[in-house]
Amino acid sequence: MELLAPAGGIEQLRAAVRFGADAVYLASDRFGMRARAANFALEDIPAAVEIAHAAGVKVHVTANILMEQSDLAALPDYFRALDAAGVDAFIIGDLGAAAIARRVAPRVALHVSTQASVANSEAARVWHSLGASRVVCAREMSLDDIARMREDMPADMEIEAFAHGAMCMAVSGRCLISSYLTGRSGNRGHCTQPCRWSYTLEEEKRPGEHFPIEEDDRGTFIMNAKDMNMLAHLDALRAAGVDSIKIEGRNKKAFYVASVVNAYRQVLDGAPIADFAPELEAVSHRPYGTGFFFGEAEQAPNYDGYEQQAMHVADVVAADPGDRTIVARCRNRFAEGEELEVLSPRVPITRVVVRNLTWLPDPTESDPDPAPVPVPVANRSCGIYRFAFGAGEGAVAATGTETDAEAGVALEAGTNVAADAGASDAAAAGADAVPAARAGAGITGLALPAAGDFLRVRRFRRSARSGA
Repeated sequence: MELLAPAGGIEQLRAAVRFGADAVYLASDRFGMRARAANFALEDIPAAVEIAHAAGVKVHVTANILMEQSDLAALPDYFRALDAAGVDAFIIGDLGAAAIARRVAPRVALHVSTQASVANSEAARVWHSLGASRVVCAREMSLDDIARMREDMPADMEIEAFAHGAMCMAVSGRCLISSYLTGRSGNRGHCTQPCRWSYTLEEEKRPGEHFPIEEDDRGTFIMNAKDMNMLAHLDALRAAGVDSIKIEGRNKKAFYVASVVNAYRQVLDGAPIADFAPELEAVSHRPYGTGFFFGEAEQAPNYDGYEQQAMHVADVVAADPGDRTIVARCRNRFAEGEELEVLSPRVPITRVVVRNLTWLPDPTESDPDPAPVPVPVANRSCGIYRFAFGAGEGAVAATGTETDAEAGVALEAGTNVAADAGASDAAAAGADAVPAARAGAGITGLALPAAGDFLRVRRFRRSARSGA
């Protein structure tokens, strides 16, 4: 089964590629359902495709809003530009847009968006007759529904299904609440997520007197859907005939993408589910469920909260195996002596202890070569810091037999080293270089810091109405 990951921006794209996605889906700055994501300028799509294709990863571009008459004139040149950029597939839910895409860019595969709500084999056959090679099935379908549709649809037509991430109170994402309450249409990519808001009951003859629909002083989140999590049911998805599993999340940050893609990649490749299920608790999420796959989807009416077991604190931009130092870009606060976890692709989570923490100030005209500044805490957002690392608890492979010195040898054998603090982009070019180097050195399963890794700290967080 293909693992399809979201790429809401260039950082997310690089994380998805490096952590094991088979394909990514993204949008330009027009016609996509996630207008609030960073997305990609049309002129930047060729570079994004180049990064993905260099690692053998396909690129699917969404043009899945409900098209209006005023959109049609721009679509031919838009699809031609994406074709020239080398994208592999369009994800489209509008018949008119699909017809234009097939006419002006026939090389590019046509995938039918879940916005089209395809839930039966006859609908799939019609789309197939119009040139579609894949259907993203309606989110309301059960596994049994998918299996029955698979039996009666064209054999060469693929099925894609959402397997992880946010669900909404709508029919396959088609919702009118946001447009009604705020004037911002979710079907045009501008959803304000009103199904996550708190609501109370007011009786007509008692204005201003509010009655909780459920016992909660903040009201009820009666329309708040649970996030989907199908990590434990990948075999069932495969047995139903699903060819591609899709992770929701083009509004998510790179750390989220890396964590979720890594967990699904590992389990798809045969790792025990129990080893990676906790990884999905580490990232920001609502309570988990399994959508409609095994019956009716469940809501989470108690609160519109995100919770996470770990906090993303830094991105590794360079790692030196000689003096065992890390150069990292700060994302959230971390401190001298703190134990950090290292998220690396395709290897177990490891731990390192921060030692000799220093801030690396940016060069200025008056001070082109500023001296490092020892600090007790890294707290400058996006600031560059360097620290030596010691082994934390469980910092080596599961056997736990390697000594600290042996770990240093392993690091020297298996780590990509970026040339300087500005080398974070270099990690993307060799998405598989770190796992391959480690395997070649005979240290598969031993994760030590490398450029492109993520650092996190175990810090439980619960928030209301916040992003990931």
